[in-house]
Amino acid sequence: MLNFNDTEKAFAYKTDQQLKKARFLFGIMQFNGLVKLGTILTPFALKIHLPIKGIIKNTLFEQFVGGTSLEASSAVISMLENQKVDVILDYGVEGGEYDDGRYDAALEEFVKVIRFAATKKNAPFISVKLTGLASTKLLSKLNLNAYEVSEFVSDQRMNEKLALLDVHEKAAWEKLVKRTEKICSIASELGLGIMIDAEETWIQDPIDHIALKMSRKFNQKKSVVYNTLQFYRHDRIAFMQAAYQDSLDHGYQLAVKIVRGAYMEKERARAEKLQYRSPIHINKEAVDKDYNEAIDFLIQHHTTCSVIVASHNENSTLKAVQLSIQENAQDALHFSQLYGMSDNLTFNLASDGYHVSKYLPFGPVEEVIPYLLRRAQENSSVAGQTSRELSLIREECKRRGI
Repeated sequence: MLNFNDTEKAFAYKTDQQLKKARFLFGIMQFNGLVKLGTILTPFALKIHLPIKGIIKNTLFEQFVGGTSLEASSAVISMLENQKVDVILDYGVEGGEYDDGRYDAALEEFVKVIRFAATKKNAPFISVKLTGLASTKLLSKLNLNAYEVSEFVSDQRMNEKLALLDVHEKAAWEKLVKRTEKICSIASELGLGIMIDAEETWIQDPIDHIALKMSRKFNQKKSVVYNTLQFYRHDRIAFMQAAYQDSLDHGYQLAVKIVRGAYMEKERARAEKLQYRSPIHINKEAVDKDYNEAIDFLIQHHTTCSVIVASHNENSTLKAVQLSIQENAQDALHFSQLYGMSDNLTFNLASDGYHVSKYLPFGPVEEVIPYLLRRAQENSSVAGQTSRELSLIREECKRRGI
């Protein structure tokens, strides 16, 4: 019987010392003001070379990251395999304005991750951020509208935007497409899935367009390319339905990872500053409604859709479980949570035989800082997230008598 309150199963992989450290860390993240101050000061401290990397590595990094390299992450991957949990490997490189040498180096790192994952029994997916492979400025220029979200990016509309690029920008775009295609091609050959991460709304349209192109090419016989849909956006239901119709029109399997989203505060702040309608739902209830509607739609179409329900929400997870039983779709459904969070969902799902993974970032401390700061912000800003994590950790500490 599935029980998300079973803390013994949830934290079986943690030693007493690790559990106490997690209790301390989530206790700190209860203080919103402290987290906000930390997210401002940490990048500055690293920039002026203050010796804080050791503190970060022993706290946030240890809780939310697999290791500083692929090899260093092997112990965590093996531990998760023993618990019947898969991993989604994520090389923690993020956007920036670099030369081609840097983007090509990132490409080779992604290829290395794919080949490494192919040697692991429990690493069926890797995650890719396209901002690690091309200029964010280029992606921003290709967005259909800087201040309004787009329900769906048609080939015609994107071609119109591409026609406005200069010769150097067009070359950069073609390189991005080729880099992404190489990643998807190698993954397809080795039987792995590629998850294209969602990013900020003002660069998302070209990312969606590339995900669409790759899906049409590589998802004809099986699900290789998964686009990520953030349902805190008020346009994603319409986008999902249009993407599904595109998959029918072009004869491929629609594959998506559905999340609530990771850039909420950043999106709202930008919309307020630039005085345009926020792309984010006005409240959590609206987000939950759309997310659960997506679960309904995708599971009911499970013969032509592949879905990864990436959620820390117990109600949504339970809804997906119940609907998958009703639709006889358990084998078609995959769950995922971030490493270091919602262990009560991950390990109890795994114990009951469901396909479930941990999203496992790795990389040098300085490169995963943006990811770590988002985790801290998410835990402090999402109503009830930190208190729920902390209450479960405290319950297990009490059960162990520590």
